[in-house]
Amino acid sequence: MKYFNKLGKRLQKMTRKDVFRLLKKSFIIGIIVVPLLALLLYLTVLGGGFGRMPSAKDLKDIKNYEASEVYAADGVMLGKYYIENRTNAERDKIAKVVLDALVATEDARFYQHNGIDKRSLARVLVKSLLLQDRSAGGGSTITQQLAKNIYPRQNYWLLTMPVNKIKEAIIATRLEEVYSKEDIITMYLNTVPFGGNVFGIEAASRRFFNVSSADLKAEQAAVLIGMLKATTYYNPRLYPDRAKGRRDVVLGQMEKYKYLSATATDSIQNIPLALDYSYVTHNEGIAPYFRERLRLQVNSWLKAHPKPDGTTYNVYTDGLKIYTSIDSHLQEYAEKAVKVHMKQLQQVFDKHVKGKNPVAEDDAGIQQAVRRSKRYRSLVQAGKTEEEIKTIFHTPVPMSLYSWEGEVEKTISPLDSVIYYQLFLNAGFMAMEPRTGLVRAWVGGIDHEHFQYDHVVSKRQVGSTFKPIVYATALEQGVDPCEYISNEQVMYTEYDNWAPKNSDNKYEGRYSMQGGLTHSINTVAVKVIMQAGIDKVVDFAGKLGIGDVPEEPSIALGTPDLSLMEMVAAYGAFANRGYYVAPVYLMGIKDNKGNVIADFTKEQDVKKVMERETADMMIQMMKSVVDSGSASRLRYAYHLPNDIAGKTGTTQSQSDGWFIGMIPDLVAGSWVGADNRLVRFRSLSLGQGANTALPIWATFMGYINADTKYAKIRTKQFPEPSSRVLRKLDCPMFEQEKEPGFLERLFTKEEEKEQDKPGEIKKYDPKKEGRKKKKFFDAIKDIFSNN
Repeated sequence: MKYFNKLGKRLQKMTRKDVFRLLKKSFIIGIIVVPLLALLLYLTVLGGGFGRMPSAKDLKDIKNYEASEVYAADGVMLGKYYIENRTNAERDKIAKVVLDALVATEDARFYQHNGIDKRSLARVLVKSLLLQDRSAGGGSTITQQLAKNIYPRQNYWLLTMPVNKIKEAIIATRLEEVYSKEDIITMYLNTVPFGGNVFGIEAASRRFFNVSSADLKAEQAAVLIGMLKATTYYNPRLYPDRAKGRRDVVLGQMEKYKYLSATATDSIQNIPLALDYSYVTHNEGIAPYFRERLRLQVNSWLKAHPKPDGTTYNVYTDGLKIYTSIDSHLQEYAEKAVKVHMKQLQQVFDKHVKGKNPVAEDDAGIQQAVRRSKRYRSLVQAGKTEEEIKTIFHTPVPMSLYSWEGEVEKTISPLDSVIYYQLFLNAGFMAMEPRTGLVRAWVGGIDHEHFQYDHVVSKRQVGSTFKPIVYATALEQGVDPCEYISNEQVMYTEYDNWAPKNSDNKYEGRYSMQGGLTHSINTVAVKVIMQAGIDKVVDFAGKLGIGDVPEEPSIALGTPDLSLMEMVAAYGAFANRGYYVAPVYLMGIKDNKGNVIADFTKEQDVKKVMERETADMMIQMMKSVVDSGSASRLRYAYHLPNDIAGKTGTTQSQSDGWFIGMIPDLVAGSWVGADNRLVRFRSLSLGQGANTALPIWATFMGYINADTKYAKIRTKQFPEPSSRVLRKLDCPMFEQEKEPGFLERLFTKEEEKEQDKPGEIKKYDPKKEGRKKKKFFDAIKDIFSNN
């Protein structure tokens, strides 16, 4: 303090001449010292004292992370894979109004300078360097801003601003030497951030206006260019008034520099702010489950097929264009059908369980679900012990929970949230063309963010949807479809006294194959598999792309765990009149220059797996299922007029509901259940596939029928079967007990001896069955020899 007092007294004693002499001396020192210091700092930066400066070669090899895009067969973009949501646009694919707005607002002399605008440099020296005003702008050219986008600023303490400004100036002059003005402005527009992990004009155009950058109008371009001043502050979705005000400023700049007339500017400024906001994350948008499945396949292919220079393509950064077989309209119909039905079904289920928790006592199932959760995996990766994880999972915390009515905010323990999610019914749906194998729709669940398990490829018991495979095998083995099969309950002693039951516990009469399939009679299906041969059925399933089927008679009732994709493809062989075509959905890949690096359009796995007669007979039988059997609600409840064949399926205790249906040009399947098999309807009427899964298929088909684009699907008929096929199937589906004929009477006494006691289940003995067949043929020989 004493020092400042002395200094003050000394200054008071100075004459005007002394003050002038002091100022002159300081000015001379400033002229010499400040430039020397600035030159020293410049040379230090140029020499790499604050990090290596990029060379001309480095600048020529500039690469930006570019999102890979996934396209449907009809050209609609389904989504992206990215680290940064960026799509680089070519110069001629960016609307001119974007370039005009950018130059008018950010760098009016862009086409005249060599990377540094000398007029603005003085202002930058005063405001940014001397006054350390970090908010001061106006000095950086578009080229300098591009340099900043490519090489983000770093912290150098007190020298942060001057060092970064010098770096950007040096890089800017080098960029101007390497690239043309057109290249520079295009690169800038492809690298500039728009907030929210959106980079580049193309990604921003699609995010805020759902159009390509080539189609932006002046008022839209002005909004996006206006955001560059402060991406959050002028975000048009969050702050529309600010964004409109800033838009009008940009339009004013365009008028000032003669890019717009005064009349045009006034007219455009009167246009209200209108957004078409489209935010697509990895979990949202069209076909999220499909895109995740596709990503795995694409990554696998890319690893096996490197670039010409030996490096591997990166699906997140290399800007690939990935083309698929998905029909965007059918996909939307499928997703809508799942949403509409499952929301209603969940309400019915919640009332059905009446607040009871089906998984309350299932400690093993709950712990398994805990270990599958994201939270558990992240805690393990963080090095937490099991005891620490247990404590965390039992501690209530605020969280957002999924519900059919939207996100619900609750304070709940992570363990309780796992249990909460287990009480949801889920679904899977897939549709494909039987002749080409092209997958047209894929819905793996009810919500990808909260339920990421894909139920198109997950495996569950298939129930009665397996029966057509059993019946087709029998037909291939020469079994007569009009041979009547008893509905009597039988115990199979060689299979641990297994006695299959019917869902209605009725065992009267005899059925033809068509009758047994139409009414889904379990006892008949088992007798058919015994007649066809269990090993033959397993082999035939293998030809249909179905593996891991055990050689057990219970497979006739659908006990194998199989995927929806496997079953839909297998049914495709029926619709395709005996030819199996493996499902395909990846059609091709292009690099970011538009060069084709993979073409899968000609890769089809087609093979004959059954005779045309067999396929045609199975179609006729499954049409009967729809017209008068377990799937008849397609007619009486949903009034679908299409030519439909299909089969319902329900597993034990109603844990799984299925329906697979076919029309001539499309095979589709739906599955409904819960991840925990204890979560199920307790009544057959509510839990059967006809009630849980079939409505999704029916709703989907209803949307198609209402769309004139698919008019042919509504009216197309299956090919007319031959007269031979029709004759083979020309018999009643159900035969009541009748008076025995001549040959039957031959065995009456023998059968009476072997008759079981009242109330007992008849035992199946293959040796006795063989003796009966021998007696039958011996009787035939006797008849002909006597004649």
